[in-house]
Amino acid sequence: MVASVDKPPSLWAATAPPGGDHPRLSADIEADVTIIGAGFTGLRTALKLSEAGVKAVVLDAGDVAYGASGRTGGQVNPMLPFNTPDQLRKLLGQTYFERLTETSLASADELFSFIKSYQIDCQARQNGWLRVCHNKRALTAARKGVAEWNVHGAGMTVVEGGDLHKLAGSTAYDAGVVTPRGGAVQPMSLARGIAAAAVQRGVSIHGRSAVIDLEKDGGKWIAKTAHGSVRSDWVVVATNGYTGDLIPKLSGTILPLTPIQMATDPLPGDVIDSVLPQGHTISDSRRVIMYARKEPDNRMVYGGFGKLERSGEIGGFDWLQKDAERVFPQLKGANWTYNWGGRVALTDDHLPHLHEPKPGILAGLGYNGRGVAMSNVMGRVMAERILGADADALPFPTSPVKTIPFRSVKMQGLGTAVWFMRLLDYLETR
Repeated sequence: MVASVDKPPSLWAATAPPGGDHPRLSADIEADVTIIGAGFTGLRTALKLSEAGVKAVVLDAGDVAYGASGRTGGQVNPMLPFNTPDQLRKLLGQTYFERLTETSLASADELFSFIKSYQIDCQARQNGWLRVCHNKRALTAARKGVAEWNVHGAGMTVVEGGDLHKLAGSTAYDAGVVTPRGGAVQPMSLARGIAAAAVQRGVSIHGRSAVIDLEKDGGKWIAKTAHGSVRSDWVVVATNGYTGDLIPKLSGTILPLTPIQMATDPLPGDVIDSVLPQGHTISDSRRVIMYARKEPDNRMVYGGFGKLERSGEIGGFDWLQKDAERVFPQLKGANWTYNWGGRVALTDDHLPHLHEPKPGILAGLGYNGRGVAMSNVMGRVMAERILGADADALPFPTSPVKTIPFRSVKMQGLGTAVWFMRLLDYLETR
């Protein structure tokens, strides 16, 4: 079973309210800021700038939420992945450790507050996130992480045995961690809601307007598309897993991975009520993780990692369905109507990256699976920088653009690596 990376039959696109009209850029115009990428990051940047009276123009090769923002699993998970607070301190030093720990912990709350403030109808719910452990080693690591994060007010708890089985609606795992600040949104609805709020405040959004060249002319930057251009003081690059070579070496700072999701038809009440009965989202600790949630219309959404073929098709859905039925046997026989995928960005240090490669250019990317919440933060932060905030005062350190070592080799080996990690996961969960 395969899907296309370009036109995925996404549940989100099928059920979100219609988006606005975002015509192709067809003239040479001027603005204060040009934003490349109409996903969560770019739209949040544009909205904040517009409220400060700054004229922003957003350009996208596709349309609003064409990339990862419209293809994500929609989980709103706080905290950074992989790195515990102690590891953050070693990576960043005391100042940025404190800032980024606080920022990441608050990221889900910030997004839900933002949604409420702008009254965006995106099925937002903050019922908590359940991360289950696939073996004893993972549980040991989870206990350590809980202890470290709770020092900073995370409020996480370890649940085991029957208590976990009740929360999950599954006996596939015997221990896990509840993070109460986690939740979920309908991501396409969220993106279109942010876009609508931005347009209402004067932002111009242009779809089918890929930026093909970026050059300096005097004190201004000119972003050129096939049919027009934008001349501005600042340029924000917010393309994440879809980043190309417009900024030299920027694409080399990330590894684009391919998450995939599937969604069922609406399920009978007795079936859907038995899955995640308290409305938690769920993911696990395997190398090739699963993540899932149930929808207000009684559908089940289940995700993991797939493989992007050279043809542009995405594979891995057969494995994903088997895994869904392993974790939730009550889903056997369900009709999986939708399957889709996209690209997210993984950084070498598993941290979001904020770059300012030249005066007047900002790039924020690399959310490592925490993009729904962290992109909202990054967009706000880049807008604050443009509005005059000192780079040294931001929660993200401004880092140089550095290519991941041996990136080409790693890119060629991604498919094999995923297969091998699945094998290790299987052996550890037998």
